[in-house]
Amino acid sequence: MTNSVYRLTVTPDAAGQRLDQFLAANCDALSRTRARKVIDLGGVHLDGRRLRRCAEVVKAGQQAEVFLDGRPLEPYRLTTERILFRDAYLLVLDKPPGVATQPTPARYKGTLYDALQAFLGADQGGRRQPSIGMVQRLDRDTSGTIVFSIHPRSHKELTRCFRDRQVRKVYLALVQGEVAQPEGVIRSQLARRRATNLTVSVGKGGKYAETRYRVLSNLPGASLLEVDIPTGRSHQIRAHFAEQGHPLLGDTAYGGPAEINGRPVPRQMLHAQRLELLHPVTGEPLVFTAEMPEDLRMVLECLRQQKT
Repeated sequence: MTNSVYRLTVTPDAAGQRLDQFLAANCDALSRTRARKVIDLGGVHLDGRRLRRCAEVVKAGQQAEVFLDGRPLEPYRLTTERILFRDAYLLVLDKPPGVATQPTPARYKGTLYDALQAFLGADQGGRRQPSIGMVQRLDRDTSGTIVFSIHPRSHKELTRCFRDRQVRKVYLALVQGEVAQPEGVIRSQLARRRATNLTVSVGKGGKYAETRYRVLSNLPGASLLEVDIPTGRSHQIRAHFAEQGHPLLGDTAYGGPAEINGRPVPRQMLHAQRLELLHPVTGEPLVFTAEMPEDLRMVLECLRQQKT
């Protein structure tokens, strides 16, 4: 699934058309029905501003951008089965793969943040806007545990816990090749390259990142690792193991294989298995675990069958 961007200029002849009508007539990737869905998701920007009204009348000279992320156009909605914990202050979810945590240029509606807004809003009967604090992020194709603050009283303290590294985050990572050392620590300064939007280790000017791991099992062409990150830099696990010559299976952006031993890998094989923290209001120790998702389980099973 690839990202695409279409940039269009409203000509004098097209001025006065509805936005969905203009897009369908000028963007080969969109029918009128599809244009309406993309607008509703938030994937259309007019003069640099996200616009979600199909009936908006376009004007000559305006610049329209259409962002498509290759994902289903039906917005993701949160169900109670995904909730690992909830009280008045916190909500912990088992995030499915393929869902962005926060708004992207291609969508606002259907992100995890939007789904949580809709879920809490419906639960409150629409009486008031939910108060949501987002202190943790998972990449779109990473699954597993993620916590949100849902009360003003918990926002500040939960943010402090993450900032002061008082939260333990443990992942399962399925990487390419056999990792020789049974356990180890990777340390570097990480920075994001604007040209590629990828994270890399740099000699200076980056942010310190530390990745600890232990090998759970070596399989044909791959290794299953338990990974603990005291720091939480963007793409930290993906970048560190790619630089070690062991990119995540399915993580093609960082050089990982799209298939292993002839079998396709549906996404980057990274799962946030466990989250440990102190409750920001009560101080109670909390531990949350998300079961291994089906796609990761299936890839592992295929590899284990080849081993035997």
